[in-house]
Amino acid sequence: MIGTWSLLDAMARSAATAPDRETAVALVERAHRDDVLSALRQRVSRLSPRNAEAAAMRIAVIAVACGWCGLDPQAPAAREVADEAFLELWAAIAHRIDHDQFVALPTLALHNWAPERKPRRHIPIDQLARTEQLVPIVRWAPEGQPLSRLDRLMLAATRLEAHGIWLLRLAETLAGRSPDDSSTPTALRRLVRVQHALRAQLHAEAANLAAAPATPQQRAVLGALVEQGALEPPVLQAADAVLGIGGRRMGEGRRQLLRRHLPAQHRAWLSAMDRHCAPVRTLAHRGGPDAAVYREAQESLIALRRTYTALVHAAARPTTPLPTAA
Repeated sequence: MIGTWSLLDAMARSAATAPDRETAVALVERAHRDDVLSALRQRVSRLSPRNAEAAAMRIAVIAVACGWCGLDPQAPAAREVADEAFLELWAAIAHRIDHDQFVALPTLALHNWAPERKPRRHIPIDQLARTEQLVPIVRWAPEGQPLSRLDRLMLAATRLEAHGIWLLRLAETLAGRSPDDSSTPTALRRLVRVQHALRAQLHAEAANLAAAPATPQQRAVLGALVEQGALEPPVLQAADAVLGIGGRRMGEGRRQLLRRHLPAQHRAWLSAMDRHCAPVRTLAHRGGPDAAVYREAQESLIALRRTYTALVHAAARPTTPLPTAA
């Protein structure tokens, strides 16, 4: 980010590596006193959509570092908890990107990773993550130190989204298909293979994540996101829209709570998949080989979700102290 917005970038980097919430809040209050926040608020309308998303990622970092991720920035009660000027900037960014609940894993992860080698042209992050070494824009670990568990969890979510692009394509393939269509079981078998591959990918990430350092502040950030239900990767929600696991196990209301952290366009796409994949979900009540393939797809999604949840728990686990020398 350039110009005045580089001040927001610097604030986000400092907040992410702050030792505690109080230090992060002090950074925001200092920016308020120096009129940095009001200057940024006046420039929000000039941001391009892509730059607005970049600014939103930094706002999300600051909000969770300060312990404010559960706030509605436009609610009067929020002003009793958080800095007023920051809330105004937060609300303005939310209006600019048409997304009120953006302080969540999709924003924190998917907008925070860039290729180590800058491409000559704009390439979507899902392609870059499959072909390039990614580095964080805002690190939760200080410069010069290894990536933290929180960094590695965000990277795992970004890679999951990148390699899970086939789940989105298979969802569109299955949309509107009859359960008796000969292509339906073929697409479901491919769905199973992709979900198994994604689970293996998460297992491969787990060792590096478990060995990474973690601080109480980083665990507090993760805990706050978990409390808000703001950690479900979009690609898992896409598979759920096809297979109906969430609707059956958690209830439709719970599913919508998980989706509220996604952009409006993505939420609309998932709702369309809910409707268009309803015929395929009737296989759950049938017998025969096609129904068995459908149930296998459901079971593989459940296993994938459990593996992802285990990764989140590993990221939140206290660091085991090194044994002292005798």
